[in-house]
Amino acid sequence: MRLRPPHVDDAPAVLALARDPDVRLWNPRCRIPDEPAAVAACLADADWTTGATFSILDEATGTYAGTIALHDIDPGRAQAHIGYRIAPWTRERGLATACVRTVAGWASAKLGMRRIVLTHAVENIASCRVAEKAGFALTGTTPASKRFGDGLLHDEHVHALT
Repeated sequence: MRLRPPHVDDAPAVLALARDPDVRLWNPRCRIPDEPAAVAACLADADWTTGATFSILDEATGTYAGTIALHDIDPGRAQAHIGYRIAPWTRERGLATACVRTVAGWASAKLGMRRIVLTHAVENIASCRVAEKAGFALTGTTPASKRFGDGLLHDEHVHALT
């Protein structure tokens, strides 16, 4: 894998990722209806004023493989949240785990973050496996805490890496 800031050239793949049923279910804010919106999303994600978003590329082919972001960065508490979307054409290869480890390490070394938080719907078993494999401890469950793409409120697991 290779991580780099998003670029407008990613827009067609970003749109394809946004249309994936799993992404639509578990990432309710990822509503990108067309290519102009995908371009706008790439430009917004390239602005690191309030967070840091990386495009994930397959190192061997250069193919776009997803996105990973640090958000809710709180320097005072030395804490940030991490989230990701992995393209269906690259899933089940350990890419999400490797990216989460890499970006969490970068956040610690370069930004001084001491705690990285990863949340996901309890039913999102794949994200739970990623968190566990990346070394994040399950610290709790928040009941009915987020409305996901199915319109329902779901319990969320909270994982943290300190």
